[in-house]
Amino acid sequence: MKIPFHKPCITDRDVRAVVKCLRNGWLTMGNMTIEFENAFKKYVGSHYTVAVSSGTAALHLALEAIGLKEGDEVIVPAMTFTSTAEVVCYFKAKPVFVDIEKSTGNIDVSQIEKKITKRTKAIIPVDYAGQPADLNDIKRIANKNNLFIIVDAAHSLSSYYKGKRISRAADMTCFSFYATKTLTTGEGGMVATNNKRWAERIRIMRLHGISRDAWKRRSSRGGWYYEVVSPGYKYNISDMQSALGIEQLKKVDSMWRKRTRIAERYNKAFRNIEEVTIPYIKGHRQPSWHLYVIQLNIDTIKISRNQCIEQLKKTGVCVGVHFIPLYRHPFYRKKFGYAISQFPNCEWVYKRIISLPIYPSMTKREVTKVIKAVTNIVSRNRR
Repeated sequence: MKIPFHKPCITDRDVRAVVKCLRNGWLTMGNMTIEFENAFKKYVGSHYTVAVSSGTAALHLALEAIGLKEGDEVIVPAMTFTSTAEVVCYFKAKPVFVDIEKSTGNIDVSQIEKKITKRTKAIIPVDYAGQPADLNDIKRIANKNNLFIIVDAAHSLSSYYKGKRISRAADMTCFSFYATKTLTTGEGGMVATNNKRWAERIRIMRLHGISRDAWKRRSSRGGWYYEVVSPGYKYNISDMQSALGIEQLKKVDSMWRKRTRIAERYNKAFRNIEEVTIPYIKGHRQPSWHLYVIQLNIDTIKISRNQCIEQLKKTGVCVGVHFIPLYRHPFYRKKFGYAISQFPNCEWVYKRIISLPIYPSMTKREVTKVIKAVTNIVSRNRR
């Protein structure tokens, strides 16, 4: 029995919704996208939501909306996926890396102010593995220094921070609907904000900078005329994706409950194993459990993290590493001069982390197999 790292939760209702969209003759962005935006807006509690083609597009358009320019700086955690930083580079601005907390993988708030300069424009916290970052503390720093907060919430749909949806604590919150995410449309994303001007700007810029959406121009609600008000992007989502998103959103909380039960089983199984450290969840947070990331206590075992991964694969358990720190990649190292020695916490974490399978359709038998595989490997490799 091979256990994949992730398996999307696609049901017959999801399939029927997409097929219905295919048969109605309108495939690109249209009424289904508006319905998806409205349902998502209600779920996250924001005044405005704008659907786009990816989480990366969401981050890019959010930075465009605040007016990021060449020479500006944006603070990001040093351990995240490249999209968090690459969107800053689109503007010929500089992503300024900050070390992370060993315990959570989130940005180390105590290090943020040290990296702020007169060129700093925004902070992009990442909710690592689905645990919200310390947004209240980040907000105090941002307010003090007149900075914007754009949360990379690619992992954290379904999360709560101090009793509220995570979208309520930032200027803009950007979600991803990639195939492995807690809600999937295959590819896709969303920007949530309470700022009407930013939302309207993002709506225009997601479709070539055209002042009227394509579906309005081609339906009874509009005509042939349009105006390009700015050189925009081809970042719109399709109605087929939105139809899937609507159905996924209906079960997003039930999928969270299933992931939570799996996480609880993992926690119980690994809590008393000296060679493994389970995820640490800070108070006043409900994580989405998008990822379940263990840390190997490598001083207590005879093999490295990489060797452990290879042994897990041999048992049929597929795992991941989230993430390879950004400063380790050739582009960021050569372009900005970042070095491993600048980020000791990142390095410590990176050498120890393994992301285990966690998805709603995992069976009890599959979860048991993962637990046994991890337990057996560390026990036979104890020092």
